[in-house]
Amino acid sequence: MAESFFDRVYKNKTQHTPDVLSCLANLSNDEVFTPPEVVNQMLDLLPQKLFQDPNTTFLDPACKTGVFLREIAKRLLVGLEDKIPDLQERIDHIFHKQLYGIAITELTSLLSRRSLYCSKYPNGPYSITHFDDAEGNIRYRRIYNT
Repeated sequence: MAESFFDRVYKNKTQHTPDVLSCLANLSNDEVFTPPEVVNQMLDLLPQKLFQDPNTTFLDPACKTGVFLREIAKRLLVGLEDKIPDLQERIDHIFHKQLYGIAITELTSLLSRRSLYCSKYPNGPYSITHFDDAEGNIRYRRIYNT
């Protein structure tokens, strides 16, 4: 059976190709992208019971690539397996009730949504979970300075 995109992003522990977010982290510009390896080292410092609690919520207040939320989602998918055995129900619960982000630009909001939901628009046909709007739980609002 062919490996699904969901499996490649959320289950594949030994990736054969570099993670695109690792490549982005190496680009030089005015935004600093955190590589997945660093994110996982940071998440390892948290009490791991957080990833087994269906009531724990996470906020990334400065989403750029969505890597923090993606790596948290991976841990929640494993940690909540006993509490929510049905995979789609677990995915829906995690993405709708536990993961939130605030993007810093319109472009990073789109990148974060694609990284987290596997689709630029979480209300589109390719999203791994369905939202009623095009933002999902990753918000971006343009704020003008005066």
